[in-house]
Amino acid sequence: MFCTTVIPTIGRPTLNRAVTSVLEQAFTADDFEIIVVNDSGQSLPAAAWQASPKVRLVETNRRERSVARNAGAALASGRYLHFLDDDDWVAPGALRSLWTLAQAGRAEWLYGASQLVDRQGKALIQLQHGLGGNCFVHAMAGEWIPLQASLVDTELFFGLGGFNPRITGPEDIDLLRRFTLYGAVAGTPDLVAFISWGQEGSTTPRDRHSEDSRWARERILSLTGVFKRMRASARSSYWQGRMVRAYLTSAFWNLRHKRPLTAASRTLFGLAASALAGAGLFSPGFWRALSQPHDSETFRRGLAQAGRVA
Repeated sequence: MFCTTVIPTIGRPTLNRAVTSVLEQAFTADDFEIIVVNDSGQSLPAAAWQASPKVRLVETNRRERSVARNAGAALASGRYLHFLDDDDWVAPGALRSLWTLAQAGRAEWLYGASQLVDRQGKALIQLQHGLGGNCFVHAMAGEWIPLQASLVDTELFFGLGGFNPRITGPEDIDLLRRFTLYGAVAGTPDLVAFISWGQEGSTTPRDRHSEDSRWARERILSLTGVFKRMRASARSSYWQGRMVRAYLTSAFWNLRHKRPLTAASRTLFGLAASALAGAGLFSPGFWRALSQPHDSETFRRGLAQAGRVA
């Protein structure tokens, strides 16, 4: 089977749109399935999609999205996993585009373009990421590829332990970072998903987002092979600067949390990354990356395009 779409839900009415958008894919090159994970703690209203042989409905009991997604993934038969939220939906032809991408080469994370919309469905900006191959430093810097517009390799997903249930909010960013540590990324410019954007109606908690993201990133920096992989992905002076910043900001964070040995280790890695930057050390891009928060080129392009359209 090509892929399994896992849709965790708390019973929002938009679930019908999400499931239907996958069922109505005009895709016959391979098989696909949908697993809806009801985490609402109560029965879902009857809906026509529940009778489809392509859909399985399973129950979890208010364990949050990471656990619900892991539960759905555990039942999946697809070579790739697709995680779709119950208030988002896929574009016509999405599975065909991603299947074509999968045939073109080997990558553990496949993605397409995504259209951000407000809660009334009005288009905001479109995200064209332009990322490929080893994108580890990009992910560590904060580049985001939405799960809703992505397929991820099932074997690697479970090899990494799936979603970390301790994280609710930046769990998708954490998964991308861990995937890019070991796997490659490939994208298509075809529109794949529509993603609801904004605080209104959102179930994503924001109060611990920054701290949870930092905690998860610290766990990754402690893994074997991180320095080598990040250095291989830092293919310009800007990204070399981002690599140095990743280690130095980690050093400060660990000092604040009274972890002097880890802070010293991160400082040494940061100094090593600076030395290995070579001539890039004298580039304005290096120092901009080192001194300023990352400004996503993907969002800049999207905002510029939206401005031109408006």
